[in-house]
Amino acid sequence: MSEVTADRPERESRPSPIDVHVGARVRLRRTLLGMSQERLGDALGLTFQQVQKYERGVNRVGASRLFDISRVLDVPISFFFDDMPEGMDATPISGPRGRMYGFAEAQEPFSPGIDENLTKRETLELVRAYYRITDPAVRKRMFDLMKSLAPAETPFET
Repeated sequence: MSEVTADRPERESRPSPIDVHVGARVRLRRTLLGMSQERLGDALGLTFQQVQKYERGVNRVGASRLFDISRVLDVPISFFFDDMPEGMDATPISGPRGRMYGFAEAQEPFSPGIDENLTKRETLELVRAYYRITDPAVRKRMFDLMKSLAPAETPFET
């Protein structure tokens, strides 16, 4: 067992909630694109197991790697931090002088909150099938059909 010092506290065995969130966002974007872990790994020069560890939050994604992932998945880096769970942005920051809170102002997310339905397998399969329709006219008719079957949206109350 290693000795814990003031400079290097022993790291907790479970991943940071932020690392888990960033990994989940990587997985979300990758699956929305229909990309396998192996294909993402190849694009980054990694094995699929390394991608898997990033997606589970087991391995922390460094800044340069996150930059590369954002380019491959075609999203801004801020995408990986959007929709953080309530209160996570208020957690203290660990540093050499102990725990402190950041001074940055709250940021607006890149995209509106992601509905849980968007991450369901059924939704992903539907979107992939839709985009496999090569004829634009057929795809438009399918889109119109789906809209006509759904209940009408209610306008926002003011």
